Amino acid sequence: MNNRIVRILTGALLAVPMALATANHHEGPKATAEIINEQGEAIGEARLTQGPNGTLIVLELEGLPAGPKAIHIHSVGTCDDHDHGFQDSGGHLNPDGKKHGLMNPEGPDAGDLTNFYVHDNGYAWAEFFNPRASLDGAYGATILDEDGAALVIHENPDDHQTQPIGGAGARIACGVIESK
Repeated sequence: MNNRIVRILTGALLAVPMALATANHHEGPKATAEIINEQGEAIGEARLTQGPNGTLIVLELEGLPAGPKAIHIHSVGTCDDHDHGFQDSGGHLNPDGKKHGLMNPEGPDAGDLTNFYVHDNGYAWAEFFNPRASLDGAYGATILDEDGAALVIHENPDDHQTQPIGGAGARIACGVIESK
């Protein structure tokens, strides 16, 4: 066989698995959350994508105080009370009644996430993966249920064990999670 025919056949054989992989690729539901501060001003966005094993959250912010911060998924989709500390967003997303904390032997609850860091210039970019919650309820807690959910950022980092919020302190930013 000449080299040209071998190259064509090899290329065709390599293209078939790639085409099948692309055809079988399933993207789950997506959502976004515009993050606002205590003055009600937009300071960034979170993008949520449901995968087969968990929900990926990508966060990008500008304008928060520097240092480590906690972030959680809260059970009610509202941030309207920005001037009162975002209390209307309720507690963590926690339909199973688990204890708070990624390091808690009786936890974690579905709203628990790792901490992230805000740089001195107020900028933060972070990525979180949560296998305990899905946008549509395909597994774990349902983020986009009847009353929705919100991402809430706290002034301090979470110690991942202390009840009820890991010593994370006041709520300083919030974003309602909305289907995209």
